[in-house]
Amino acid sequence: MKAPDPLDPANDLTTIKVVGLSSLRDTLTHRSHSRDFAFARSDYLRSRVMVVCAVFLALLPFWTLLDWAMLPQASLPYTMWGRVVMAGLLVLVFLLARYSKARLQWARLSAGLVLATPAAFYALVLYTLPPGETSLIGYSFIPYMLVTMLAIFPFTLLESAVLGLVLIGLEAYALHVSGVLMSATGLQAVWLLAALLVIAITANYFQLGLMLRLYREATHDPLTGLLNRGALMRAVEQLMLQEPAPPLALLMMDLDHFKRLNDGHGHAFGDDVLRDFAGLLRRRLGRGDLAARYGGEEFVAVLTGLDKEAAMAVAEDIRRQTEESELVDYEGQPVRYTVSIGVATVQPGEAFHNAVVRADNRLYEAKKTSRNCVVGV
Repeated sequence: MKAPDPLDPANDLTTIKVVGLSSLRDTLTHRSHSRDFAFARSDYLRSRVMVVCAVFLALLPFWTLLDWAMLPQASLPYTMWGRVVMAGLLVLVFLLARYSKARLQWARLSAGLVLATPAAFYALVLYTLPPGETSLIGYSFIPYMLVTMLAIFPFTLLESAVLGLVLIGLEAYALHVSGVLMSATGLQAVWLLAALLVIAITANYFQLGLMLRLYREATHDPLTGLLNRGALMRAVEQLMLQEPAPPLALLMMDLDHFKRLNDGHGHAFGDDVLRDFAGLLRRRLGRGDLAARYGGEEFVAVLTGLDKEAAMAVAEDIRRQTEESELVDYEGQPVRYTVSIGVATVQPGEAFHNAVVRADNRLYEAKKTSRNCVVGV
């Protein structure tokens, strides 16, 4: 495998294409999001849901007065109970968001519910209107408000599209109740709502894309693309908050004689070796595992759901694949490199730092004895 020329402009064009496709894929759905970014997005969703819930609850008394002023008397008994139920639901959604830390599905559910609650009340108003009553003064803005609010949340494009289409369907039902759905006024209203949805989805694309870029810059090593040390520790904290906490195994890895590689082949080639090893880790580790550049030529992997024997097997496979890999330096010479690995498992109730110390001690043993080996007890 020949080392890439860092001065070749063709590499920049390839990078631009990959980044563009990756940005579209990452903003379309959440399936390609890494575990660490999923945790970060859940925190963004939670904070916004709690703020929106607080605003809705603060405005609820004023909306109740609006009910008395705008709605027919026949609808008031239903809408008063609807307001009570709405207040209770908003409180529950607030609590769900607050306690959904490290649970992305709960955070997404709370974001959907905070929009569905006023939408459900709007549907109740439509359902309880007496026959022949078509006045929705004071309420017809609700679908437009909710579609616009989609831009507040870091939703994926698919999530926003689904929620937006549901709200457009609700507005179509309101226009049908009013008897103007197929008129110029009704079609204009649907068209306006669809245009607002496109704007909201565009805002989601830029918001989520910017969030991904800033998050990667702040949490990933720019050379290898792996997590940096601080991001790894935060991601592990999130994992250990899960109930039940998954079994965790820790691999501390250090490339052997890396200074000799730098001195003999140049620092640019040393960077290629680091990138090559990072790529090996990405290919070998599972989707739920974490990998980070810990500093210099030292790397860390956190394996989820594996016992000691399985973790040792993964470590040995990484060591073997590293030994078998081959790069070609800038003078056309083939170069091989090896890695030493220390393995430790996180015991139930144990602080992660203690497992790091044990794995580091075992890595020291591997470096001290023969290098290119795996040590774990």
